[in-house]
Order: sequence, then C-alpha cells, then structure tokens
Amino acid sequence: MDVRTHMSMVFHLDKCIGCHTCSVACKNIWTDRKGAEYMWWNNVETRPGTGYPTQWENQEHFRGGWEMKKGKLNLKLHTRLEGLFKLFYNPSLPGLRDYYEPFTFDYKNLFNSPKKDVQPIAEPISMITGDPIDIETGPNWDDDLGGSNIYAKNDPNLEGLPQEVREQMNELERLVFNYLPRICNHCLNPACVAACPSGAIYKRDEDGVVLVNENDCRAWRMCVAACPYKKVYYNWNTGKSEKCILCFPRMETGQAPACAHSCVGRIRYMGVLLYDADQIPHAANVPDDELIAAHREMILDPFDPKVIAAAKENGIGDDWIESAQNSPAYKFVKEWEIALPLHPEFRTMVMMYYIPPLSPVVSVTERSLFRLDLMQEDYDFELFDRLDAARLPIKYLANLFSAGDEGTIRTVLRKLLAVRIYMRRKTVHGKVDSISRKTLAEAGLTEEQAIDMYKMTTLPKMEERFVFPNYHREMSIEAMLDPLTHKGEVGLGYIQQPKRGE
Repeated sequence: MDVRTHMSMVFHLDKCIGCHTCSVACKNIWTDRKGAEYMWWNNVETRPGTGYPTQWENQEHFRGGWEMKKGKLNLKLHTRLEGLFKLFYNPSLPGLRDYYEPFTFDYKNLFNSPKKDVQPIAEPISMITGDPIDIETGPNWDDDLGGSNIYAKNDPNLEGLPQEVREQMNELERLVFNYLPRICNHCLNPACVAACPSGAIYKRDEDGVVLVNENDCRAWRMCVAACPYKKVYYNWNTGKSEKCILCFPRMETGQAPACAHSCVGRIRYMGVLLYDADQIPHAANVPDDELIAAHREMILDPFDPKVIAAAKENGIGDDWIESAQNSPAYKFVKEWEIALPLHPEFRTMVMMYYIPPLSPVVSVTERSLFRLDLMQEDYDFELFDRLDAARLPIKYLANLFSAGDEGTIRTVLRKLLAVRIYMRRKTVHGKVDSISRKTLAEAGLTEEQAIDMYKMTTLPKMEERFVFPNYHREMSIEAMLDPLTHKGEVGLGYIQQPKRGE
C-alpha cells in the first residue's frame, strides 16, 4: 500500500446558479496577461451544450485521454513513434476557432472620432492582431441556451438517447439546462504529463497539483491535445503552456482557491483524500462499467489504523491525516458515494468530483394547459420511484459522470431525493413518518447520514467546506533559501519572466 495525499474539490451542481463569479475571480488573478486572453482556467458551461472549447468532449476528433488496446492502457493521441512525427504538425490540436479570438473595443474612437451626423461607436478589434473583427463567438457564447438547435442539440453526451427523447428535450414543456463548472482535474493518471516530450509537466507529491515548469516547456503543445478536458492552454506571447494551478500559493497559506472562495452558490468543497498509488494502474485499466467502483476502491479510509500506519510510514504528518478525516471530499466521494468524476471513461483518474443535479419534472399538456407528469398528492415519493420523469434524462447524466452506467446515477439521485423527502417531512410537517424512513432505507442511508448530508449541503460553515492542512512550506524553504529573503519574494506574478525558446 503506497498511501499518498491529494487536495480534491467537489462541485454540488444543484447549487450552481451560473453567475460566473468563479471564472471572473480566476481570470482577474491568473490570466489577465498578454497571450492569456482566451484562457479560462475556470469556466462554467451550460448543459446540454457544446462546452468550451467547442465540443471538447469529442475525443474522436481531439484524441485526448487514454484508451484500452489489447488489455493495455495507451495514449489516445499517439504512440511514441507517432508522436515523433507529429512534433511539427498535430491535427488533433484545437485551433483558435475552437476557442474564440479574444477581442476588445476601440474605445478611443469614442473620443477621437471626427464630427459626424451619427454617434461614434467602439468597434470590436482583435486583441492578437489589433485589426477590426466581426465577433462570431466568445466565452460562454451558449450561456443559458438550453434547447438551442446550434449548441444544445450538438452536445456529445446526447449520444445513446432515443431520437424521440432528444426531440422532446427541445420542446417548451420539457426544456431544461444546468450549469457545469470546470477547472483542471489534477488527475492521478494525467495524459498531459505522459504526452509532454520535454517532461515539463509534473505532479506535486504533497498535494497532487499538476503544474507546468515553464523553464522546461518547449511549446510542443502535446499537453494541450492530450488533455481530454482541454484545460491546458498555449500562451502565444511567451510560447509556453499554462494551466490551472489550483491556487496552490493560497492553499499553502490555508486559503481556498479563488474560484472556490468567491463562489456565490457555495457549491464547492475542498479537502484531503488519501489514496493508494499502487492501485492506479489497475483502476485506470478496468472495463467502463467498473471504473467508478475501482476509483472509489482506490480512495482509502483515513480512520483505518492500517491506512494511518502506512501514511505515517510514507512521511505523511498527523495534521494531514486529521484533515483527511475531516475532509468534506471524503464524505461526498467515499462515505456517502454521491460525488462522481467527470467522464471517467477518459481514464485519467480525475480528482475533482461532481454531485449530479436533480432536475424539474417533465410537464404534459392536458386540455391546453401544462401540468406535472406526477400525482400532486405523492409528488416526492412518485418521483423517487420514477426518476425517468425528471427532465434531464438519466442516460444523459450517465454519459457525463459514470461512463454510461445508468445504475450509478440512479443510486445517487435516489439518495439525494431521499434526503430531500426526509428533511421536508421533518422540517415542514414537523414529524418523520414511517414512509420517509423506508425511503431512506431503500436509498441505502441512515437517518444520521441524511442529517449529516443535509447539514453539509445546506448549512456548512467556511471551515467545514474547506479543510486545509498545514503545508509546512517553511521546512522546504529553510533547506534551500534564507527564510527572510524568501519572505520578501512571495506573491503573485513572475519572479523571472519566461522567454521564448528557453
């Protein structure tokens, strides 16, 4: 058993309101530089939709992630020999049109324009060339466009849905969309690390953050193509790759990443997960229908004496073990089993997780009026038994979070509904009846677990949502640098500006 630690984040999609505060906070801190205008390390997508960059999930085109061939795991992008021939031409690399050409407006024309009979305008201009452009797309161009014939209709996750269901999702009474925030998943089996010819990308041992060493980066951009989530970007100004760093300077001082700290809906939770690194090869190399179970099996119980002993043997301190025991990520992922990885079939073993959303009930037309397709008297209980009555098809959510396994999604949604039914009876009706307790039992939950889930999802304090251990960075600093000298150097930005070709 090789026990390691990892900082992981959980997104509760039922609570996301699509305000994009997380995206703007990240943008203002990390990617407001020349060459990074089109980078959104954190973005929020409308689903169903094509995402950012456009159709990033279509791995038949972009060739990201891993695939099983003859019982072995291989990069989908290329073999080593193929990678050598692709060094100077990579057809799987997304182009600027897959993102958008960053633009601003010629505001000075509002002040310098000669006298005219019409009001002067601020014409859109490219932030790359400086020339006037016609804006065709942009970040979150399909925001809130659920049911659109251009974006929602071309969502790759609609694959496998019957044609009549796909058509019904575009009808007014069945229209639905939800939000999907995305950052780098800081995977345990990262394809970007494996594909980099220069060895410039690495994974930190203490917290699992995947970083780019820009001194070693040679701009081959294989990392951009190999990442199935397209969360590695190329800076056209510096000639270096860049990506989400999980705000590790903030985490090292006990602060949550900017995206999580600024979240208005409080949908994000962070904490330490202990995992067995020896199980990674097996967990990434199982059939699709076993991926979720293998992933959960890899996450270790921080209360197990054997795990604690193995962790201490690997040099993991008591404070990290205690943080893992109080981690909300552990509760959601392992204890309650309601948080799932995004597209586990890419086999990168992501360490950011999502709680699938509950969606409104399908409406039916009756005498030219709309009504819910459920009996009003026993609405909650009928929905518990008829998950297919929800507007978001189970198959669609399964394509997103469980490699197409509908059973896993049904189990999670039944747990979420059971907690809702139980707490509604307890707080609104003032008592819990036997039917509510039976519903909890059928979902595989106890009353104590239901109350804990309710408190963690609705009433958590900041220190309960974000549980960070002490990084003891001073110890590594003292080994190489004068602590007082280093103290004056820390902060945001470059200590040494990277140069092209170095």
